[in-house]
Amino acid sequence: MRTVMWCITLLVMTMTVGCAVSRSKPIIDPDGVDMGQYQDDLAQCEQIAQQVEQKTGSGAAEGALVGGLIGAIIGGSDSAIKGAGVGGVSGGASGASATEREKAVVVKNCLRNRGYRILN
Repeated sequence: MRTVMWCITLLVMTMTVGCAVSRSKPIIDPDGVDMGQYQDDLAQCEQIAQQVEQKTGSGAAEGALVGGLIGAIIGGSDSAIKGAGVGGVSGGASGASATEREKAVVVKNCLRNRGYRILN
C-alpha cells in the first residue's frame, strides 16, 4: 500500500510540473499583420489575462477532501491523511491547469477583438 501511495504521489508531482509549464501561445495568420503592433497587442492581452483568478487553492482543497475520503475508505485514518495530501497536490495542479487554460482563452479572445485571425 505504501508503494502505491508513493507512486501516485510521484505521478501527481510530475503532472504538476508539466501542467504548470504548458501554456499555448496563440498562432495567428500573419498575412497583412504588422508584427511589431502584434507583439504590443499580445503583451497587452497577456496583461489583461492576469486578471483571471487563481484556481489553485480551491482545486487543492477539493482534491484534499476527495483524497482523504478515498484514503479513509481504503485504509483508515493513516491512509486518509496520505490520501488528502496526494489529493491536495493533484487538485492544486488541476486548478493551476484550469487557470492557465482560462488565461489562454482570454488572450485569444482579446486578440480576436483586435482583429487578428487566431488559428489555434
